[in-house]
Amino acid sequence: MHPGDSRPHLFWQLRTRKLALGQRTLLMAILNLTPDSFSGDGLLGGEERLQGHAPHPLDPGPKALERAVAAAVKAVDAGADIVDLGAESTRPQATPVSSKQEQARILPVLDRLLRERPDAVVSVDTYHAATAQAAARHGAEIINDVSGLQWDPLMPQAVAQSGCGLVLMHTRGRPGEWGSLPKLHSHQLVPLVLEGLCERLAQAEAAGIRSQRMVIDPGLGFGKRGRENFDLLAGLGRLHALGRPLLVGLSRKSFLGEVVHPLQSGAATIREARRIATVAGNVTAILAGAHILRVHDLQDGREAAAVADAVLERRLEPRAAAES
Repeated sequence: MHPGDSRPHLFWQLRTRKLALGQRTLLMAILNLTPDSFSGDGLLGGEERLQGHAPHPLDPGPKALERAVAAAVKAVDAGADIVDLGAESTRPQATPVSSKQEQARILPVLDRLLRERPDAVVSVDTYHAATAQAAARHGAEIINDVSGLQWDPLMPQAVAQSGCGLVLMHTRGRPGEWGSLPKLHSHQLVPLVLEGLCERLAQAEAAGIRSQRMVIDPGLGFGKRGRENFDLLAGLGRLHALGRPLLVGLSRKSFLGEVVHPLQSGAATIREARRIATVAGNVTAILAGAHILRVHDLQDGREAAAVADAVLERRLEPRAAAES
């Protein structure tokens, strides 16, 4: 990587294909197959539950399934490079979900999406080894593990055997512990994340997961409290020292709300209250070298990426001219 570059050009080897990263920002569309997403966009909180006819916990219900599949297809058709299916909320008060229930929510949507859009690149957001194995058998290309292979001892081997690409996230503790974690000084956070991700990468490689299959995620909001996340966002470029592509997911997160809420008046949904802050954060992340954004609002993400990518392109032109 040339010192003048802010985003190295790399590739990501998935289960059956390879993604080129760095030329433009790729977008991972979030599909929350839950009734309890932190931002209110869970796709399994639908008519059956509202009418008092909630299905069995292992049955998402036909209307909810149709709604989820339609949202997934819409995301692909609207330009999502990756669709990320998740079936468990990671907000601190969320109800834990078993691997069996997780698969009951995810696999029908995954199957239908790949039937209707066979070329879709699908990621499954899970820390359960059994879910990762099942998802790969059903056609998933990527496993997105928010625990960084820490919450299920069988996960490293499961991912290695699946051949899937891996999103390796940094987190401090589990969601129920985040509120009681000790605060970090501004100079501590980036070194902590660097060290943690370095350890996780080594663990993954020792399990047989090749480095070309891994993308790193600094885990904004995952065990980082409030404005600590801005320390991490400001130092994002330092994570390129690990030599792997960088995925950033800050969409609608509470640390954004903390800084914009004093500027707002009146009631608003989380989606609306944090929409512009999310766009600003995403532009910041791209200019610091993020290769992939994980987003709720795909069109907002596309426009943010178009502007930031244009800036990155202009940064490189003077150097290219000087070297020609």
